[in-house]
Amino acid sequence: MVVLHKVHGSQNRFFLLDQTTLEQPLTDPELVALAQQMTHPKTGLLNGADGILVVNASNHDNVLGQMRVINADGSEASMCGNGLRTVSRYLAEKYHSNQFKVETLTADLQVSRQSDLATDVPAFSVEISPVRFNQTAFPFDHLGGETLIDAPVRAFADGLTFTAIAVPNPHLISFVDTTTMNGPLLGDLGARLNRPNRYFPDGVNVSFAQILGPDQLFVRTFERGVGFTNACGTGMSATSLAFAMTHPQLGHFGRQMTIYNPGGMVKTVVHHSKARDTIELIGNATETHLITVDDAQLHQANVTEATATVATTHEEAAYEAFVAGLPSVSAIAVKE
Repeated sequence: MVVLHKVHGSQNRFFLLDQTTLEQPLTDPELVALAQQMTHPKTGLLNGADGILVVNASNHDNVLGQMRVINADGSEASMCGNGLRTVSRYLAEKYHSNQFKVETLTADLQVSRQSDLATDVPAFSVEISPVRFNQTAFPFDHLGGETLIDAPVRAFADGLTFTAIAVPNPHLISFVDTTTMNGPLLGDLGARLNRPNRYFPDGVNVSFAQILGPDQLFVRTFERGVGFTNACGTGMSATSLAFAMTHPQLGHFGRQMTIYNPGGMVKTVVHHSKARDTIELIGNATETHLITVDDAQLHQANVTEATATVATTHEEAAYEAFVAGLPSVSAIAVKE
């Protein structure tokens, strides 16, 4: 028997599977099948999830574990900022450490426990890097150059400018007004660029952002491999960097930003130097359920609520109360 954890960062929800607790780790095809079965919103366990966070052992120095992210459609993400916070909490509690590194597909990233956002709302800070702008990091093509920074792309939308940043997940970002944010464009463009297309052959995460004031944004993301999510950690991080680059009078390097999202709120700090850019992503790491399941069900991709023992915790109610206490985005003066 093994215990799975249902977790979320800004209501970006995952099942967390620690493979070091299994007698036999799942193969990659088994992980894909498990993610597709467990995360389905109608037939999956506990109303599904956005993906599975897979924790493995790491042989890297000063690293407590490795994180892999299997999306709901079975694809693998290079990184997941919201997921990394929850994995960081899991490893912190497992190994009784508050500051360490976690191995991801592209880098070993620094993480640390932070002060709780509110009572029973634990928080972690995670490093988001490496940051790249060149087209080979995405890849992209037919966009007029080797980088795309605050430039119009009429094939995407009239009257908007776009910035492409890989962190390392690829993101396409545009700052928009209220009407555009609430309209169909984000869903239409996100779906189009994640089907076969001539611009982003491997797909791309698409984020729209509203500027709410100095160092304040509202960000909504159509996530590659998932669709609309309550929040995308790397999307909010990349958008924070784009904000500081393209709106320097409002978004500031080295200063904490507040990023609202449909799932709540996070803080970011964009660090800029000639050598490299990095982003700190600070937000909740909430555990909502513990699920006891037989190893064989994992290998067979046959985990259902009927065969799992589910234990809920009090943290979801605490997080919901925290979100309810946040200022409404509509109550903040939007600068268009």
